[in-house]
Amino acid sequence: MEAVSRTRYARISPRKLRLVCDLIRGKRVGEALAVLQFTPQRGGKLVAKALLAAVANARDQQNVDEDRLFVKRVSADSGPTWKRSLPRAHMRVTPIHKPTSHLTVVVDEVSE
Repeated sequence: MEAVSRTRYARISPRKLRLVCDLIRGKRVGEALAVLQFTPQRGGKLVAKALLAAVANARDQQNVDEDRLFVKRVSADSGPTWKRSLPRAHMRVTPIHKPTSHLTVVVDEVSE
């Protein structure tokens, strides 16, 4: 019985978010939260929040024990890119691309 949590349009590039996702893939929830708590990257807070939401979904919808959950899948996909411009000398413009991400966290119960 898996539970899913999605965070959409997060204002961080998916490349930076995937580095944090690789740290917790396949680990138990308690261990994954401990790793995310001490991760210096900014994406650690976003992934931790999504992981806690997935655990809450599993607890509320399927009545599973939180100690038996593990991170089954974590993925960071690219969302739409915000396009902005920065004025430069001689009336020129430099394009600025601000990427967004879609984060998906799936937790599942350990089978014994």
